[in-house]
Amino acid sequence: MLHDSERHISHLTKETYAVILAGGRGSRLFELTNWRAKPAVYFGGKFRIIDFPLSNCFNSGVCRVGIATQYKSHSLIRHINRGWGAFKTDLSEFVEILPASQRYGDDWYVGTADAVYQNLDIIRGQKAKYILILSGDHVYRMDYGMLLAQHANNNSDMTVCCVETTTEEAAGSFGVMTVNADNKVIAFDEKPAVPNEIPGKPGQCLASMGNYVFNADFLFEQLIKDATNTSSSHDFGHDIIPAIIHDHNVFAFAFKDPNSANQPYWRDVGTIDSFWEANMELVEPKPQFDLYDKSWPIFSYQEQLPPAKFIFDNAQRRGCALDSTVSSGCVISGATVRKSLLYSSVHVHSYSLVEQSVLMHESDIGEHCKLFRVIVDTKCHIPAGLIIGYDRDQDIANGFRVSEKGITLVTRDMLRALAAKQHA
Repeated sequence: MLHDSERHISHLTKETYAVILAGGRGSRLFELTNWRAKPAVYFGGKFRIIDFPLSNCFNSGVCRVGIATQYKSHSLIRHINRGWGAFKTDLSEFVEILPASQRYGDDWYVGTADAVYQNLDIIRGQKAKYILILSGDHVYRMDYGMLLAQHANNNSDMTVCCVETTTEEAAGSFGVMTVNADNKVIAFDEKPAVPNEIPGKPGQCLASMGNYVFNADFLFEQLIKDATNTSSSHDFGHDIIPAIIHDHNVFAFAFKDPNSANQPYWRDVGTIDSFWEANMELVEPKPQFDLYDKSWPIFSYQEQLPPAKFIFDNAQRRGCALDSTVSSGCVISGATVRKSLLYSSVHVHSYSLVEQSVLMHESDIGEHCKLFRVIVDTKCHIPAGLIIGYDRDQDIANGFRVSEKGITLVTRDMLRALAAKQHA
């Protein structure tokens, strides 16, 4: 039987419609998003980034979800249809696609607020009391019921989710909030060069997660007002929040572990380095983000595949993976994989060595290859004998992208260009 507080939260989640903003290009991921939107990028061996906010919704009891798509959305839409299309609409459980379709004019989505505004008729039709706006490109677990409860208890017009982070990390990258003793937002700066610090915590600031709760009628009113403002960029961070914080109840919700008050796991995997680091964190013996936690499962579409296979066991070649995560369908054939993450259906051939690398699904590593701190995109075939990640200058000469921290990205287009160069 539900306690009163739990029943209160369950009522709130049932009265909520979530909009996940999933149209972003993710340009800082460079070639990883040449053919897919950032929320469709693979993560963690079996998932796509979009699976994390979606799983948070359904684990929280928010079961009416719209996904606003735009940039190169085919693979994202296909994934949603395959993995998230089996809910019962008659029980108000569904995930629907909200593609950019010029419903209110001749423009595609021109900002985060505009993406919601252009679907106003659809969202209104849900007759929800609360609208939950979520970023579609972060990796974390979060109970949105607690967020909704604080929003309702504070009699808020809007609530902004935030994490504590360093001013160095937030500078130029995140919206930063300044709050009073009651957590009411008194200032909001979008991607400031010098973020405001938290009083008593030098070097720390409150960064927006890009997740918001609005009272539905209030949101509609603000979106219509913003749409008529010709000087607006139609963005929540740039325009909506700064315009309302002085005259309305806007509160910050601190994303904290309710038991320890510690900062839970949250990653913006928006760069090559952060993407590699977040994947590498998962292969640690006790990762901070535990994909094996059955109390809060991450749902996804997963192809039916045979178990991973490790073959050959002699001094010359031995198929083994150490301190690594190996997904279904993989074959480690007389090769050594160390501290790496292999997505589904990866094949590593004999005499090869893969270390501290991320191999996306259906990649194929030829014989006698050596890979160190490499991200291999989907369906890449690494030619036999190729060495990547040991010589920055050589990797660049081969046409691969090398990040600031020395992570090498390899894609099919890069490999084709290298093959053409070698045969010229």
